[in-house]
Amino acid sequence: MAASMCDVFSFCVGVAGRAGVAVEVRFVSSAKGKGLFATQLIRKGETIFVERPLVAAQFLWNALYRYRACDHCLRALEKAEENAQRLTGKPGQVLPHPELCAVRKDLHQNCPHCQVMYCSAECRLAAAEQYHQVLCPGPSQDDPLHPLNKLQEAWRSVHYPPETASIMLMARMVATVKQAKDKDRWIRLFSQFCNKTANEEEEIVHKLLGDKFKGQLELLRRLFTEALYEEALSQWFTPDGFRSLFALVGTNGQGIGTSSLSQWVHACDALELKPQDREQLDAFIDQLYKDIEAATGEFLNCEGSGLFVLQSCCNHSCVPNAETSFPENNFLLHVTALEDIKPGEEICISYLDCCQRERSRHSRHKILRENYLFVCSCPKCLAEADEPNVTSEEEEDEEEEEGEPEDAELGDEMTDV
Repeated sequence: MAASMCDVFSFCVGVAGRAGVAVEVRFVSSAKGKGLFATQLIRKGETIFVERPLVAAQFLWNALYRYRACDHCLRALEKAEENAQRLTGKPGQVLPHPELCAVRKDLHQNCPHCQVMYCSAECRLAAAEQYHQVLCPGPSQDDPLHPLNKLQEAWRSVHYPPETASIMLMARMVATVKQAKDKDRWIRLFSQFCNKTANEEEEIVHKLLGDKFKGQLELLRRLFTEALYEEALSQWFTPDGFRSLFALVGTNGQGIGTSSLSQWVHACDALELKPQDREQLDAFIDQLYKDIEAATGEFLNCEGSGLFVLQSCCNHSCVPNAETSFPENNFLLHVTALEDIKPGEEICISYLDCCQRERSRHSRHKILRENYLFVCSCPKCLAEADEPNVTSEEEEDEEEEEGEPEDAELGDEMTDV
């Protein structure tokens, strides 16, 4: 029941609203699956496409720790100054240029039944239309015995920060199908994401849940079934089907980060100021981030994940020609060209951050094997094939501390993030 590539691309153009006509999805190989290719010249710095996810959800610990985000699009709901006060632990923290904060609290609306908050009436209505009618707990929002609350608490007890997935992304997939008039269409869209072998799926689940993953996975499946069972998706609720669904979210979920403070900083960077005023503002911002690091560490953003159909077609490269970002402070994903991309050239992003990409080939492969279950054969990795397994004493120490993972059944490449 897999969706055709034409179906996938047509859907992406529909949901994104701003998807370009400069790309197409093609089958690459049995090892790599599908890929995204340019159909015309794309210049460096151009936005290749903007995509809205099929579903998205905030991470559960992130929400519990008062990172306030729209329950639908994950737009940060705090004013930039409120965000700075919470992250620094300084209630009196004041930001200059408050007019640059883009948060519109006058537009915020909550669900009248369960009180979850949205950034706008549009998001509240979109959520209700797609999945929230099924998931709304009504007055039982804070009842620990409500089936959805039991599921979320069980998830938090087995998946701690730093978070990489959420059981609620799976819940929204089910709820979307339950509410849909055309259930088969949504099932086809979800089923087109990359599938793994049973051994690979176990590796992914192990990575997310730890050594006791089999018992934890069965507990989550039982609670998931109690809260959300749907006959049209009966296979998803079996032990094998639930493991596959879990692996789908674990490998295809694209991280999303939003921040009203970050938006304010970008607006400050765009100000035309006298040199002395610019120096003072930059010094203030530098000190602000030092204060935040001391109080909060690396957890700055409202964080979650989403399933993006078109972006999931982008293969990995350690020398990517495109990158993903969320510049609109919500779940709209932008893919931007890092260099000129010629017609017929594959559009590749990196599953590694900039620091990881600078590590040795051996270390890059280790990260990709553990998290995505493939061996990279990009131009950089092929060029470094004859280099030693590690390139620095520091990396060698890291390898010894972490230990080598047992090799899973590895494909040459994979298309999902």
